[in-house]
Amino acid sequence: MTADDVKGMIEKGIPDCNAMVAGEGDHFEAKIVSQAFAGKKMLEQHRMVYATLGDHMHSDIHALTMRTFTPEEWAAAEQ
Repeated sequence: MTADDVKGMIEKGIPDCNAMVAGEGDHFEAKIVSQAFAGKKMLEQHRMVYATLGDHMHSDIHALTMRTFTPEEWAAAEQ
């Protein structure tokens, strides 16, 4: 599993998503920006991401550290 594989799965599964993923092997870090996160609690956002990765979270991915943002939150974080 590569960072590009993880990025592709996340971006395919979450509408209008931009994922920045780093890591290799089975340990990854991701920053994920999507309007689909608006109005959702962090746990709900993370569940959305885990759902896109499906069974890979139990086999190919041992650890995924993530931060989720709406586009507005991302713009503010970049300031």
